[in-house]
Amino acid sequence: MRDEYDFSNATRAHEVAHLKRLREEAKGKTRITIMLDNDVLASFKRRSEAEGIGYQTLINQTLRRSLGTRPIDEETLRKVLREELSTS
Repeated sequence: MRDEYDFSNATRAHEVAHLKRLREEAKGKTRITIMLDNDVLASFKRRSEAEGIGYQTLINQTLRRSLGTRPIDEETLRKVLREELSTS
């Protein structure tokens, strides 16, 4: 292992296409470290496999429901737009 490395010609993350796309997809989210009980995590992983979604997504959805909020999905947005347009 060297004492120093030269990164002057390195490519920045925002210049790499797939890394740039990942950063764009993650807007509005924050990376954290959290300690969960092993049985809780195992339960979310089992449920996520059964539902075909990631366990972190499932944990986020569960937390969001417990807060009583949810993001607007396409169906809800269309319904609201129809209602608003019909009253105009």
